[in-house]
Amino acid sequence: MSRNLVKVAGAALASVLLLGGCATGTHPGAAAVVGGTEITVGDVDDTSRSVTTALGQPFTASLALSELVNSALVQQIADQRSVTVTDAELAPAMKAVVGDQAAYEKFVADPVAEEFLRGVAKAAVGTIKLGGGTGITDPNVQQAQQAGLVAVKDASKDIDVTISPRFGKWTDGAIDGKVSGSLSEESAQAKAKREAAEQQQQQQQQPQPQG
Repeated sequence: MSRNLVKVAGAALASVLLLGGCATGTHPGAAAVVGGTEITVGDVDDTSRSVTTALGQPFTASLALSELVNSALVQQIADQRSVTVTDAELAPAMKAVVGDQAAYEKFVADPVAEEFLRGVAKAAVGTIKLGGGTGITDPNVQQAQQAGLVAVKDASKDIDVTISPRFGKWTDGAIDGKVSGSLSEESAQAKAKREAAEQQQQQQQQPQPQG
C-alpha cells in the first residue's frame, strides 16, 4: 500500500478497538459482526485466498478479517454522517492502495480481490473525508487522516464489534498482535504506529552543530 493510505486502512481499527472495546462471541459461521454487518468465515477465507493470489504472497485470514472489519466500521460511520465516496474518487484510491499497476490488474481480475481492494480504498478515502479532507489528493491529507481517525474512534463507541474466538484475541488493536501493515508486508496498524514513532523521533532530534 502507499505510505499515506496504509496509515488509514488499518490504523483506525487499531485505535477504535483499543478504546471502543471488542466483545467476543458471534453467530455460528460468523467471523465478526460490526454493528448490523456480519462478516462470515467464508468471506474471510475467500478474501485470504484471492488476495494471496493477487499479491503472489501469503495474506492471512487474520489480516483479511482485520481489514474487512475496518472497512465495515468506517462505512457505517460514513453512512451515519452522510459522507460518500464516488466511483471517480475510488478508482485512483484503489490504484494508490496497491501502488503497482501490475498488482492492481491482478486484483481487478478477481471479483473477490477487487471487492476487498474497493473496500479498503473506500475506507481510506472515507476516513480522510470524516476528518474534513476532500480525498487522497487533499493538500492537507495527513491532517485530515488524523482527524478522521479521531472521528472514527469517537463514533465507534456506539457500534458493537464482536470477533469469533477462532481468529484469536485482539491485542493492541490487532489479532494476536500480528495484524498490521501493507497488503503484502507489515500490517496497517503496525506500520502506522512505527511511522508515527519515527516521525516523532525525527521531530525531536535537531541537527547538532559541527566542530
